[in-house]
Amino acid sequence: MTYFRHIEPQNFTDNSEFLLLGLSEDPELQPLFFGLFLSIYLITVCGNLLIILAVSFDPHLHTPMYFFLSNLSFTDIAFISTTVPKMLVNIQTQSKSIGYEGCLTQVCFFYFFVCLDSMFLTVMAYDRLVAICHPLHYTIIMNLRLCGLLLFVSFLISILNSQLHILMVSQLTFCTDVEVPSFFCDPLQLFPLACSDTSTINILVYCTGVIFGGVPVSGILYSYIRIISSIRRVSSSGGRYKAFSTCGSHLSVVFLFYGTGLGVYLSSAVSPAREGAVASVVYTLFTPMLNPYIYSLRNKDIKKGLWRLVKKAF
Repeated sequence: MTYFRHIEPQNFTDNSEFLLLGLSEDPELQPLFFGLFLSIYLITVCGNLLIILAVSFDPHLHTPMYFFLSNLSFTDIAFISTTVPKMLVNIQTQSKSIGYEGCLTQVCFFYFFVCLDSMFLTVMAYDRLVAICHPLHYTIIMNLRLCGLLLFVSFLISILNSQLHILMVSQLTFCTDVEVPSFFCDPLQLFPLACSDTSTINILVYCTGVIFGGVPVSGILYSYIRIISSIRRVSSSGGRYKAFSTCGSHLSVVFLFYGTGLGVYLSSAVSPAREGAVASVVYTLFTPMLNPYIYSLRNKDIKKGLWRLVKKAF
């Protein structure tokens, strides 16, 4: 049996590859999967692109909240583009293979955009904290310089997260033609397939997950504890509802993102590999697709911005 050292990818032969088994090996289901995933991909790209265009061209939306929302939409487009196009190509060509470099690239960008999504949700929670708890100083605190700094720090932390994970995956040793029970190089599915000992790397993966996932969640929880405490001091029920309604869209996206993410980790730990792949579909496809519609359906400013964009176009 031939073994390949991932630390030296340049020595791999042309036969070194991973086989992405997808959700099902039934050939009759492949056209259905192709049409479904292509539709989800196009809907996701169009929906998030509309959010970006509305924020970019509508002066009424040139605020910190919508600045970060447009960046979140861009991240969602990039996130789903990391996995779906390769899956569609494999289904269309009836091929399951992905090269070593392609697999590492998917792992790198997957963790980068997941972390970036998490960072933007945290920054948007802080933005709501300032808007509700310090409304008179909102424009002073959330100035252009701070927004740029928060954007830079979000990218920097996401790059660090992706590089740490790619470094850990690159240390693993795999046998030839590894069959991955998923539609992309999911690290949670890769680790059990390694020929080398992964106990230390598994500990490191969960430690980095606690740090890069736990810190943003803690920031979001802290922000909403402060927000709820501030809202409770509002005398009128109408004022409390109006203040908290501005957080509705963000809270919905937070629950969707972290809820499905937690489901993926739990399913990978206690369920068969193929069921974990199904959970990954919900996380990697449906979350980016639903985000723009949650914001557009629950946000009057976005609705008005989209309507003004449509009128300009026609």
